[in-house]
Amino acid sequence: MNSETFILFLELAGTVAFAVSGAMSAMKKEMDIFGVCTLGLITSVGGGVIRDLVLGITPPNTFRNPVYALTAVITSVIIFLPGVRKVLFRHRKVYDKALHLMDTVGLGIFTVVGVRTAMLMQEEYGIFLLVFVGLITGIGGGIIRDVLAGNTPFVFVEQIYACASVAGAVVCAAMWYFGEGYALICGAFTVITIRLIAVKYDMQLPKAKFDDRQ
Repeated sequence: MNSETFILFLELAGTVAFAVSGAMSAMKKEMDIFGVCTLGLITSVGGGVIRDLVLGITPPNTFRNPVYALTAVITSVIIFLPGVRKVLFRHRKVYDKALHLMDTVGLGIFTVVGVRTAMLMQEEYGIFLLVFVGLITGIGGGIIRDVLAGNTPFVFVEQIYACASVAGAVVCAAMWYFGEGYALICGAFTVITIRLIAVKYDMQLPKAKFDDRQ
Protein backbone atom coordinates (compact mmCIF):
# COMPACT_ATOMS: atom_id res chain seq x y z
CA MET A 1 0.00 0.00 0.00
CA ASN A 2 1.55 3.32 -1.09
CA SER A 3 1.35 6.44 1.05
CA GLU A 4 -1.48 8.11 -0.90
CA THR A 5 -3.65 4.98 -0.67
CA PHE A 6 -2.90 4.75 3.05
CA ILE A 7 -3.90 8.39 3.60
CA LEU A 8 -7.12 7.92 1.60
CA PHE A 9 -7.99 4.85 3.67
CA LEU A 10 -7.21 6.76 6.88
CA GLU A 11 -9.37 9.72 5.89
CA LEU A 12 -12.28 7.51 4.82
CA ALA A 13 -12.09 5.60 8.11
CA GLY A 14 -12.23 8.88 10.02
CA THR A 15 -15.09 10.08 7.84
CA VAL A 16 -17.13 6.96 8.59
CA ALA A 17 -16.39 7.17 12.32
CA PHE A 18 -17.45 10.82 12.60
CA ALA A 19 -20.49 10.27 10.36
CA VAL A 20 -21.69 7.54 12.72
CA SER A 21 -21.14 9.88 15.67
CA GLY A 22 -23.06 12.72 14.02
CA ALA A 23 -25.90 10.50 12.85
CA MET A 24 -26.32 8.96 16.30
CA SER A 25 -26.45 12.39 17.91
CA ALA A 26 -29.13 13.45 15.44
CA MET A 27 -31.23 10.33 16.07
CA LYS A 28 -31.04 10.92 19.79
CA LYS A 29 -32.68 14.29 19.09
CA GLU A 30 -35.33 12.47 17.01
CA MET A 31 -34.39 14.26 13.79
CA ASP A 32 -35.66 13.09 10.40
CA ILE A 33 -33.39 11.48 7.81
CA PHE A 34 -32.35 14.86 6.40
CA GLY A 35 -31.23 16.01 9.84
CA VAL A 36 -29.40 12.72 10.44
CA CYS A 37 -27.53 13.01 7.13
CA THR A 38 -26.78 16.70 7.73
CA LEU A 39 -25.25 16.13 11.16
CA GLY A 40 -23.36 13.08 9.91
CA LEU A 41 -21.96 15.11 7.02
CA ILE A 42 -21.06 18.18 9.08
CA THR A 43 -19.38 16.14 11.79
CA SER A 44 -17.26 14.41 9.17
CA VAL A 45 -16.18 17.34 7.02
CA GLY A 46 -16.62 20.38 9.28
CA GLY A 47 -13.18 20.23 10.86
CA GLY A 48 -11.51 19.69 7.50
CA VAL A 49 -13.27 22.70 5.98
CA ILE A 50 -12.12 24.94 8.86
CA ARG A 51 -8.58 23.51 8.53
CA ASP A 52 -8.42 24.26 4.82
CA LEU A 53 -9.67 27.82 5.32
CA VAL A 54 -7.02 28.41 8.01
CA LEU A 55 -4.31 27.11 5.67
CA GLY A 56 -5.60 29.06 2.68
CA ILE A 57 -6.76 26.01 0.71
CA THR A 58 -9.70 27.23 -1.38
CA PRO A 59 -12.04 25.78 -2.20
CA PRO A 60 -11.71 23.29 0.71
CA ASN A 61 -10.88 19.74 -0.30
CA THR A 62 -14.38 18.55 0.64
CA PHE A 63 -15.80 20.50 -2.30
CA ARG A 64 -13.11 19.40 -4.73
CA ASN A 65 -13.33 15.70 -3.92
CA PRO A 66 -16.91 14.65 -3.10
CA VAL A 67 -15.95 11.11 -2.03
CA TYR A 68 -15.79 12.20 1.62
CA ALA A 69 -19.20 13.87 1.60
CA LEU A 70 -20.75 10.90 -0.20
CA THR A 71 -19.17 8.48 2.28
CA ALA A 72 -20.56 10.50 5.20
CA VAL A 73 -24.08 10.64 3.75
CA ILE A 74 -24.15 6.93 2.87
CA THR A 75 -22.91 6.04 6.35
CA SER A 76 -25.58 8.24 7.94
CA VAL A 77 -28.32 6.58 5.88
CA ILE A 78 -27.11 3.15 6.98
CA ILE A 79 -27.16 4.23 10.62
CA PHE A 80 -30.72 5.53 10.11
CA LEU A 81 -32.00 2.12 8.94
CA PRO A 82 -34.55 0.66 11.41
CA GLY A 83 -32.56 -2.51 12.07
CA VAL A 84 -29.38 -0.58 12.88
CA ARG A 85 -31.27 1.92 15.03
CA LYS A 86 -32.86 -0.91 16.98
CA VAL A 87 -29.47 -2.39 17.84
CA LEU A 88 -27.97 0.95 18.82
CA PHE A 89 -30.87 2.09 21.00
CA ARG A 90 -31.80 -1.26 22.52
CA HIS A 91 -29.52 -0.61 25.47
CA ARG A 92 -28.21 2.76 26.60
CA LYS A 93 -24.76 1.26 27.23
CA VAL A 94 -24.54 0.05 23.64
CA TYR A 95 -25.39 3.53 22.38
CA ASP A 96 -22.94 5.28 24.71
CA LYS A 97 -20.07 2.91 23.92
CA ALA A 98 -20.65 3.12 20.18
CA LEU A 99 -20.82 6.93 20.30
CA HIS A 100 -17.67 7.25 22.38
CA LEU A 101 -15.74 4.75 20.25
CA MET A 102 -16.65 6.33 16.92
CA ASP A 103 -16.00 9.83 18.21
CA THR A 104 -12.63 8.72 19.60
CA VAL A 105 -11.51 7.03 16.39
CA GLY A 106 -12.58 10.02 14.32
CA LEU A 107 -10.78 12.41 16.66
CA GLY A 108 -7.54 10.43 16.47
CA ILE A 109 -7.55 10.09 12.69
CA PHE A 110 -8.52 13.65 11.84
CA THR A 111 -6.05 15.12 14.32
CA VAL A 112 -3.09 13.53 12.55
CA VAL A 113 -4.56 14.19 9.09
CA GLY A 114 -4.71 17.86 10.07
CA VAL A 115 -1.07 17.85 11.14
CA ARG A 116 -0.08 16.19 7.85
CA THR A 117 -1.99 18.76 5.80
CA ALA A 118 -0.25 21.61 7.61
CA MET A 119 3.12 19.92 7.09
CA LEU A 120 2.56 19.65 3.35
CA MET A 121 1.18 23.18 2.93
CA GLN A 122 3.74 25.15 4.90
CA GLU A 123 7.44 25.12 4.00
CA GLU A 124 8.27 26.79 7.29
CA TYR A 125 6.00 25.69 10.07
CA GLY A 126 6.01 26.03 13.82
CA ILE A 127 4.73 23.54 16.37
CA PHE A 128 1.91 25.92 17.31
CA LEU A 129 0.51 25.91 13.78
CA LEU A 130 0.75 22.11 13.51
CA VAL A 131 -0.96 21.50 16.84
CA PHE A 132 -3.66 24.10 16.22
CA VAL A 133 -4.50 22.73 12.78
CA GLY A 134 -4.51 19.17 14.11
CA LEU A 135 -6.78 20.20 16.98
CA ILE A 136 -9.27 22.15 14.87
CA THR A 137 -9.45 19.34 12.32
CA GLY A 138 -10.21 16.88 15.10
CA ILE A 139 -12.76 18.85 17.10
CA GLY A 140 -14.23 21.32 14.59
CA GLY A 141 -16.91 19.07 13.12
CA GLY A 142 -18.02 17.85 16.54
CA ILE A 143 -18.46 21.40 17.83
CA ILE A 144 -20.65 22.34 14.86
CA ARG A 145 -22.63 19.09 15.32
CA ASP A 146 -23.35 19.79 18.96
CA VAL A 147 -24.35 23.41 18.34
CA LEU A 148 -26.81 22.37 15.62
CA ALA A 149 -28.18 19.63 17.88
CA GLY A 150 -28.74 22.11 20.69
CA ASN A 151 -26.15 20.58 23.01
CA THR A 152 -23.22 22.04 24.91
CA PRO A 153 -20.25 21.09 22.69
CA PHE A 154 -18.90 17.68 23.68
CA VAL A 155 -15.36 19.04 23.88
CA PHE A 156 -16.26 21.38 26.77
CA VAL A 157 -18.06 18.99 29.11
CA GLU A 158 -16.99 15.38 28.52
CA GLN A 159 -13.95 13.41 29.59
CA ILE A 160 -10.54 14.63 28.42
CA TYR A 161 -11.07 15.35 24.72
CA ALA A 162 -9.29 18.37 23.26
CA CYS A 163 -6.22 17.65 25.41
CA ALA A 164 -6.04 14.18 23.86
CA SER A 165 -6.06 15.79 20.40
CA VAL A 166 -3.31 18.22 21.39
CA ALA A 167 -1.17 15.39 22.76
CA GLY A 168 -1.64 13.36 19.59
CA ALA A 169 -0.78 16.33 17.39
CA VAL A 170 2.43 16.95 19.36
CA VAL A 171 3.43 13.27 19.09
CA CYS A 172 2.67 13.24 15.35
CA ALA A 173 4.75 16.36 14.73
CA ALA A 174 7.62 15.11 16.89
CA MET A 175 7.71 11.72 15.14
CA TRP A 176 7.50 13.15 11.62
CA TYR A 177 11.25 12.91 11.04
CA PHE A 178 11.07 9.15 11.61
CA GLY A 179 8.63 8.73 8.72
CA GLU A 180 5.19 9.97 7.76
CA GLY A 181 3.36 6.69 8.29
CA TYR A 182 5.02 6.09 11.65
CA ALA A 183 4.15 9.62 12.80
CA LEU A 184 0.50 9.30 11.77
CA ILE A 185 0.04 5.95 13.49
CA CYS A 186 1.76 7.06 16.71
CA GLY A 187 -0.20 10.32 16.83
CA ALA A 188 -3.58 8.66 16.26
CA PHE A 189 -2.74 5.91 18.75
CA THR A 190 -1.88 8.55 21.37
CA VAL A 191 -5.22 10.33 20.93
CA ILE A 192 -7.27 7.13 20.98
CA THR A 193 -5.43 5.70 24.01
CA ILE A 194 -5.83 8.87 26.08
CA ARG A 195 -9.52 9.13 25.18
CA LEU A 196 -10.28 5.49 25.99
CA ILE A 197 -8.50 5.73 29.35
CA ALA A 198 -10.30 9.01 30.14
CA VAL A 199 -13.70 7.48 29.33
CA LYS A 200 -13.00 4.26 31.24
CA TYR A 201 -11.95 6.05 34.41
CA ASP A 202 -14.18 9.13 33.91
CA MET A 203 -11.17 11.47 33.93
CA GLN A 204 -12.18 15.09 33.46
CA LEU A 205 -10.59 18.49 33.67
CA PRO A 206 -11.61 20.72 36.59
CA LYS A 207 -15.01 22.30 36.02
CA ALA A 208 -16.52 25.58 37.14
CA LYS A 209 -19.57 24.98 39.30
CA PHE A 210 -22.15 27.68 39.86
CA ASP A 211 -23.89 27.78 43.22
CA ASP A 212 -26.89 30.11 43.06
CA ARG A 213 -27.23 29.94 46.84
CA GLN A 214 -24.25 32.21 47.28
